[in-house]
Amino acid sequence: MGKKKVISEEEIKNLVLPAPSDVLGIAVKLLGYDRVLVKCQDGYERVCRIRGKMKRRVWIREGDVVLVSPWDFQTETRGDIIWRYTKAQVEWLRKNGYLTI
Repeated sequence: MGKKKVISEEEIKNLVLPAPSDVLGIAVKLLGYDRVLVKCQDGYERVCRIRGKMKRRVWIREGDVVLVSPWDFQTETRGDIIWRYTKAQVEWLRKNGYLTI
């Protein structure tokens, strides 16, 4: 057994909650360059791009929980990834009812 993760107050303070237009999802497949296939909570699978501000600072892997902002057009098929949650933040989201998948 490993050490138990301790949720620090700093991680929860930095937590970005979904806005009414945003949706949570799980990265299913990395498609190359800056594209990721994401299974979203609203039932759609979207091809999302990693926005430029995150591209070199945050690495996204398959199975990560991400925050997706659907595009104004092609809302069912396209979107932008605007945040990646840590494991502690995912546990907090599940406990408070934000994440159901």
